[in-house]
Amino acid sequence: MLSKDLIQSALRTVDMELQAVGELAQRINADFVHACEVILACTGRVVVTGMGKSGHIGNKIAATLASTGTPAFFVHPGEASHGDMGMITREDVVIAISNSGSTAEVITLLPLIKRLGIPLISMTGNPKSALAEAAHSNLDVSVVNEACPLNLAPTTSTTVTLVMGDALAIALLEARGFSAEDFAFSHPGGALGRKLLLRVSDIMHRDHQVPRVPPDMPLQNALLEMTEKGFGMTTVVDASGALLGVFTDGDLRRVIDGQTDLNAATISDVMSTNPKTISHEILAAEALSVMENSRITALIVEDQKQRPIGVLHMHDLLRAGVI
Repeated sequence: MLSKDLIQSALRTVDMELQAVGELAQRINADFVHACEVILACTGRVVVTGMGKSGHIGNKIAATLASTGTPAFFVHPGEASHGDMGMITREDVVIAISNSGSTAEVITLLPLIKRLGIPLISMTGNPKSALAEAAHSNLDVSVVNEACPLNLAPTTSTTVTLVMGDALAIALLEARGFSAEDFAFSHPGGALGRKLLLRVSDIMHRDHQVPRVPPDMPLQNALLEMTEKGFGMTTVVDASGALLGVFTDGDLRRVIDGQTDLNAATISDVMSTNPKTISHEILAAEALSVMENSRITALIVEDQKQRPIGVLHMHDLLRAGVI
């Protein structure tokens, strides 16, 4: 094949799958709502099953559900007929996936699921199939054609099924009020875990590392404190330790441009009041967002009495792998 033929083949596949996913929006209906309600009322787990390519998609859907607040796992229908049905309890919900709706290994499980008396949600490409008609809710994932030119290999149909599974997972996530912190506990490892679990208190500079000067300190002496601590800023505190303001390298440039007498000025004459501060309890990822939105590289961490107890610098976030 020529290069242009390869590109045309790929573009045709993308176009067909985009169209099929777009048509899926019309099927987010009462059956979808009922499926969500059944899962939300479930006191056990969601058991996803499917054969072949539907099984691969089912595995991904189960993983997405489990990581977004809906306890779920995948059971191979062939293994279920040989002992793994024991993994399913009367408190569970089953999601069975079959494009044809007549996959033998899945259909074999229907009497067992009925005997357990648990809800069955199906995802099929044939709403008149045996699986669809046995289900409490059938999610229609039918497609006009597969992207495969022989209309045989599961391509468009598996994409549509995966999107329907994502739609289900996200609807449930939002219904449960699932938070970023909840998500973090499902993803403790790697960069994602660091980004979501790390708090400001874990990486901030504290105690003697925090630059502090009184408001009556001469500006020149305050600059020495800034240089020693190395954050490009210093806090200004009163006798009780409460934060009054901040003086930064940017403030120094403005002072010089304004032709202020550096020898006569005190830090209170040139400091910025109402500096941007954060709590030590917030996630480091939230602190990064504050820095980016405010276009600053360091944040003052204060306690409930508005006393500076730490400093968080952009470099700390870099070293911790949050960025």
